[in-house]
Amino acid sequence: MTVLVMVASKHGATWGVGEAIAEVLRDRGLQVDLRRPDEVAEPSGYDAVVVGSAVYMGQWLPEAREFIERNSGVLAGLPVWLFSSGLSDSASQDSNTGGGRGLRVTLPNAREHRHFSGALDVSKLNILERAAIAAARGKYGDHRDFSAVREWAGQVADGLASQPRA
Repeated sequence: MTVLVMVASKHGATWGVGEAIAEVLRDRGLQVDLRRPDEVAEPSGYDAVVVGSAVYMGQWLPEAREFIERNSGVLAGLPVWLFSSGLSDSASQDSNTGGGRGLRVTLPNAREHRHFSGALDVSKLNILERAAIAAARGKYGDHRDFSAVREWAGQVADGLASQPRA
């Protein structure tokens, strides 16, 4: 079974979450392609898709939203999981929101959307991003919970293992 893990990441923290997900899926015997939205024209040829995005100002990155909108027809016929990463005070295990609420309308077949806390490195931010973070009282540092990410990726793998083979 071949899985596409598609990740939109602005400064690299969400990409790291995608890498952890891909690693777990590979360890569970799945073939995984980890890609950015601009690296795959369409997800045909994959048996399942995991799409993730960083969340800025409460929204997924445009390239992730555009990938989903552009490929909604193909994605409608595949098992799809969504994840996001960004500023959040909610525990990773308990949160199931975060910038992706509208995606459920676009992808009503999505199995789940999980939000994970992200990482915020001030040295990677431009002046406008720093101002927005200061106004939102964002917390700098790496708040990613990789044990929760790996646990969720294991649940995705379990869901794929229960899929009937074509």
